[in-house]
Amino acid sequence: MMNKPLAAIVDWSTSPQGDPASTVERSVIGEVAEVKRFLCTSDQEFNEELCAAQALIVWHNTPITAAGIGRLKQCRVIIRNGVGTDSVDAEAARRFGIAVCNVPDYGTEEVADHAMALSLALCRQLAPLDAEAKRLGWTIHVEHRLRRLRELTFGIVGLGRIGTATALRAKAFGFQVWFYDPYLDNGVDKALGLSRERDLASLLRRADLLSLHCPLTEETRHLIAERELALMKPTAFIVNTARGAVIKKSAILAALRAGRLAGAGLDVVEDEPLRTAEEAATPNLMVTCHAAFCSVESKLEMRATSARIARAAILGEPLDNVVNQVTVGKVSGISPGVHS
Repeated sequence: MMNKPLAAIVDWSTSPQGDPASTVERSVIGEVAEVKRFLCTSDQEFNEELCAAQALIVWHNTPITAAGIGRLKQCRVIIRNGVGTDSVDAEAARRFGIAVCNVPDYGTEEVADHAMALSLALCRQLAPLDAEAKRLGWTIHVEHRLRRLRELTFGIVGLGRIGTATALRAKAFGFQVWFYDPYLDNGVDKALGLSRERDLASLLRRADLLSLHCPLTEETRHLIAERELALMKPTAFIVNTARGAVIKKSAILAALRAGRLAGAGLDVVEDEPLRTAEEAATPNLMVTCHAAFCSVESKLEMRATSARIARAAILGEPLDNVVNQVTVGKVSGISPGVHS
């Protein structure tokens, strides 16, 4: 057993997402490699055994830095168990000849459904109505925030897999759907029956509800901050099921407290989780624990896909979903875009 290659699963010790037996991964990788789970908060906790692994499967809250990558002795691939790869220094991995892969499509339906659930909860004010009923009251204090969906503009930033799935759902609910994505070819709006804005500021001014569906990159970090929030209607809502730091946390909390924004539904927040009681008490804020991707089915699909990529890397076979242009065997890959 000890002579076999090692496929290491790096799970977050604060809130592990896998299972101790790694049953899904073991069933896919089989006898090709030993599969072992390591609980870490960061790559500073990597021990010698982990550093000797040929494949790493990494859950989203464990950052993998250039320093940690430099300690890996024979690693061929780092696989992010999810869509975003911002927690892995993919450029450093490329310099060391290590492929970085993701699982871009496992939770498309779940995240789009979650974005719509948050959107509908805001537009129909489900949380405050529920709280009022449970106080044994029956006064609709939030009547001024209840909206007719077909009168509202649903703005989408990033029309990739999840953004498109969300757009089609919003359209089915009767929203007027507009999007901004500078990396899409002309004609996508016509094919999908949507409307397009060519600059972000115009979409921000137009939107009654803004839903974010872009990865976290240097280009999109704090894409929505004080200046952008000031462009939005004070009656508007924001939903984020992408990455927390796409929205500057201090800016959106300040806007909610000042009443410059009607509400926000955040599945993700910058520097998550929420850090103080004051943050948690922000008015008109819903937060859902980075759970948009979660379902029994999506997690099984994600883990099986990651394990399949790890197995292929160990066997020197072509890899799917490579995001940093490193070849292990004959690689079929994609580069990260500005949409997800």
